[in-house]
Amino acid sequence: MLVERSKDWLDQAEWDLEHAKHDLEAGFYDWACFSAQQAAEKAVKAVIQRQGGEAWGHSVYELLLEIRGKFEFKFDVDSLLDKALELDKAYIPTRYPNAHPSLSPRRRYTKIEAERLISYAEEIVNVCKSILSKI
Repeated sequence: MLVERSKDWLDQAEWDLEHAKHDLEAGFYDWACFSAQQAAEKAVKAVIQRQGGEAWGHSVYELLLEIRGKFEFKFDVDSLLDKALELDKAYIPTRYPNAHPSLSPRRRYTKIEAERLISYAEEIVNVCKSILSKI
């Protein structure tokens, strides 16, 4: 039997979002992008967990598709799908030098990109918090 731990998933999502913001301030843009992806992933997993599901995988996009249309009340996750696709692109290449043709990840990610991904993650986390408050 699956133990319901959505509060733990959401707590970690919020912590990862804070981590992303600190990395942004410190100039660790690659890690800020990765932490933003992790925050969004864990927030959506919190919703799936609360619904009694067991979320597998790391794609924020695929996880959002799992919760789409599963609620009696209306939440527009469709508006988040493009943002989720962009966050998904930060899951592996932000950490591995061989994911790009040249340069290490620390040289490939920019402040503007990190700011954008953090804003996307923050939006997804907030939508997930709103969903969790109503289920």
